[in-house]
Amino acid sequence: MRTNFLFRHRDFGLFWLGMLLVNIAVQIEAITIGWQIYGLGRATMSIEESAFLVGMVGLAQFLPLFCLTLWAGTLADRHSRRTIVMISLAVETVCVLLLVGVALEPQPDYRHIFAVAAIFGAARAFLSPAASALVPMLVPVEEMPQAISLKSLSWQGAVIVGPWVGGLLCAVSTALAYGVAAALYTGGIVFCLFLRANTTPVRQPGHALELIREGLTYVWRQKIIFGAISLDLFAVLLGGATALLPAFAADILKVGPEGFGILRSGPAVGAVIMALVLARWPLKRRAGVRMFWAVAAFGAATVVFGLSKNMWLSVAALAVLGAADMVSVYVRQTLVQIVTPDHMRGRVSSVSGLFISGSNELGEFESGVVSRFLGPVGAAIFGGIGTLGVTGLWAWMFPALRKADRLDAVPDEAVETMRTHSVTSPATPV
Repeated sequence: MRTNFLFRHRDFGLFWLGMLLVNIAVQIEAITIGWQIYGLGRATMSIEESAFLVGMVGLAQFLPLFCLTLWAGTLADRHSRRTIVMISLAVETVCVLLLVGVALEPQPDYRHIFAVAAIFGAARAFLSPAASALVPMLVPVEEMPQAISLKSLSWQGAVIVGPWVGGLLCAVSTALAYGVAAALYTGGIVFCLFLRANTTPVRQPGHALELIREGLTYVWRQKIIFGAISLDLFAVLLGGATALLPAFAADILKVGPEGFGILRSGPAVGAVIMALVLARWPLKRRAGVRMFWAVAAFGAATVVFGLSKNMWLSVAALAVLGAADMVSVYVRQTLVQIVTPDHMRGRVSSVSGLFISGSNELGEFESGVVSRFLGPVGAAIFGGIGTLGVTGLWAWMFPALRKADRLDAVPDEAVETMRTHSVTSPATPV
């Protein structure tokens, strides 16, 4: 990967830096909400009930995201993607400022936090497809793989730094943690202000519902892409161990908020290492099979984490979990961004984002519900075993994904689908 990539592509460099700040803010906000909610619950509830309460935060974010994401994808294909990103970030900034106010209350009400989390989920519904579809407008098509790798590194780097910083800030004050997140969101908006590129796609005619249907049809016909994103959905849905980290940090490993931040950083450490490995030695053959093995490793690492009573073994299991997930992200994002025509990237990104968000937020909800009955340890073990089962089932249901070979060549079915869509659209497929 060329070290001067960010400097050669000014707009992408500014956007990358802005999203780095935003991603760190997201992590600080997430860890602070989780720690605050768990602490409020433990004041009057059991460990199981408090873990369930943390899982409800994921549900609060997912419901508005589920309702709005597909519509947001059509907006990203018809209006300035930079403008959508900036408005979404402005709403998220207001959200953390509201959380500052909640944290300063003498007796914070967790229902207020749930309400703000729902607004945050709505803002994310618009941010995700617009930001994903914006990247191909800032770099040449032939350099998209490098841009995707850098974008993934930005996110994973933030997932390392953000939870660690968030844990330290939580140890001082939850209000301070939310305030720092607000400042970082503002920095992301400032960087986006200086973008010069034209970020408005060729406007697609037709009703919004028809455009949504077209995007869903495209993803459904691309069995390799559909199999990849649905595998990620159900694997992470069942293996959402990170939602249980407040309970593990406070009552099982007993490492406090500082240890909580380290645990949250564990998956990202493994993901960054794997991202660097893939940048140096990219997957050239048998991408599908290796993706399935990676998801299986994700499930096995989740089981080890659930059984562990040692802090550093838990961190190591989380690092393996993150490295395995990075392989899935690498395969999925490369396929989606390179194969999809530009005039459909917003909609396809919204579908992919809906699956990813569903796996994250609903994964937290699932972990919270199962923890209510099995406890945090039982929930983690149950999720890991479930992930292993899903891996085997998907390998049988999606033979095309299992047989996917090279990532640097567009599959024949993708070429045919792109040709079909190009007949009815003036835009040129990438």
